Amino acid sequence: MNHPSTTRAWRSVTLSVFATALVFSAAIHAQDATNADAIIAKSIEATLAPHFKPGEPGATVIVTRDGKPIYRGAFGLADVEKKTPLKPDDVLRIGSLTKQFTAVATLMLVDQGTLSVSDPITKYLSDYPKTGDAVTIEHLLTHTSGIPSYTGLPEYGANMSKAVTVNEIIARFKDLPLQFKPGSKWEYSNSGYFLLGAIIERVSGMRYADFVAKNIFEPLGMNDSAYEGFERSGKKRVEGYADRSKVAPTLHMSQPFAAGSLLSSVDDLARWDAAISAGKLLKDTTWKRAFTPYTLTDGSKTVYGYGWGVRKLQGQDANDHSGGINGFVSYGVRAPESKVYAAMLFNRAGGGGASPAYLTEKIAAIAMGKPYKDLKAVTLDDAALDKHIGIYKLDERTNRTVTREGNQLFIQRTGGGKGPISAASATEFFQPNSFTTFTFETDTSGETTHLVVNQSSGTDRSPRTSKTPPAAKKGIPLAAGVFDQYVGVYTIAPGITMTVSRDGEKFFTRVTGQGLVEILAEAEDKFFATEVDAQIRFVKDAEGKVNQLIILQRGRETPAKRNP
Repeated sequence: MNHPSTTRAWRSVTLSVFATALVFSAAIHAQDATNADAIIAKSIEATLAPHFKPGEPGATVIVTRDGKPIYRGAFGLADVEKKTPLKPDDVLRIGSLTKQFTAVATLMLVDQGTLSVSDPITKYLSDYPKTGDAVTIEHLLTHTSGIPSYTGLPEYGANMSKAVTVNEIIARFKDLPLQFKPGSKWEYSNSGYFLLGAIIERVSGMRYADFVAKNIFEPLGMNDSAYEGFERSGKKRVEGYADRSKVAPTLHMSQPFAAGSLLSSVDDLARWDAAISAGKLLKDTTWKRAFTPYTLTDGSKTVYGYGWGVRKLQGQDANDHSGGINGFVSYGVRAPESKVYAAMLFNRAGGGGASPAYLTEKIAAIAMGKPYKDLKAVTLDDAALDKHIGIYKLDERTNRTVTREGNQLFIQRTGGGKGPISAASATEFFQPNSFTTFTFETDTSGETTHLVVNQSSGTDRSPRTSKTPPAAKKGIPLAAGVFDQYVGVYTIAPGITMTVSRDGEKFFTRVTGQGLVEILAEAEDKFFATEVDAQIRFVKDAEGKVNQLIILQRGRETPAKRNP
């Protein structure tokens, strides 16, 4: 039998060796994790770098896992004229990412018992017309109110540089008829979030800018975040550009208000997501409700909760939102299961290239350990491409039409634009700078029978109903001198314009951030696009001068006022 003291000594040595082994093992795992994160960071850098060119505006980037940054960087210039590079901690406009903060501010009042999402808005906005009796706070949060978006009204673009009061903006849309019965349809509306800002002010007795600062930004240490014009950090936001070099038109930040007025940095957005993951600010049940898609009156679900989109990212539940405002675009996505968050803030509203959503989702997927497959284009002969040409019926009102031009297939959905698709194999195709893929199914004889489209919003399968696409629509002759009365710039929404131009006998339009689209005349004042399923009608004022155009697309009319 061992002596008790000897046994204790042996046990002490054994435990010491075991503890040392544990520390050594933990160190190895920590080093492995560090090495893995370094590899991920290099992959993210390599993914993003080709999309930014020297001498142009760019973007700031953050990717976190479990609240810790695994990539933080910046590309491009903060000021093109001064050649000032962007830095990761720079402050930019975040556009409609503002809606997340407005939603949480509203829900904080709900958790306090000050209001309920089922309350009609007229309970707090007593001077709102009777139509507001049927609109609840939840309808505003979920974009199901039916209230027209004030940023889509003709007068918005011409007046966006002017300071306005909250009541002045509300007066622009409050007497307009609802677009649909509240709760019956989803339609994105900046008016809804503008009204939420007004309700926050009425209920709290504080300015919206002060409420979000005191109740959200300050408690979370988000020192770079503020309503523009009410900054606390002393940092100035970077310059914003309409495209690769042109400074964006002026927008007075009283105009977007609670729908899009906030500034932030990617560092602060990472703090924001960490607070959400930790369940701060709201009750657990309230957070869960915020990330639950709203159910319409017909029982169908939308893809939006309270201030966040609700979707899938590489098979996992995810929440996202984009933003677009004069000179800036933004995108943020969170994947709670992988504890991954990614955000990109761009200081240009256009200029072409991959979309902010595409780039941000791509780097988020890398951090999740579920990277998207990089498809490589292969060359098919004309006969192989022609096998897939035709019309594919998605539903009673919607078709997808596949055509060939040269050695390239194009696809166009009813009401949408025509875009190229590249072959990855004889039956698998993809869109450049997109996660959308197209699979042409064939029968035993090799005949193409169906088209399967796989995209972030889901997968659909449509049968081929015709092998012959409709003949291209032909325009009527129109003298260049007649068309010249339409040449000019028209504002569609804040920071988004349509430029109408002529090159010889050809007529074109260009929307901010997009390429030229040729239009053909079908009447003296009405035109149709050759690459987009859309029409344009020009409107004259009482003096016979063209003062606006109307875009007709997917059954909707979108007015755009002519700039002076």
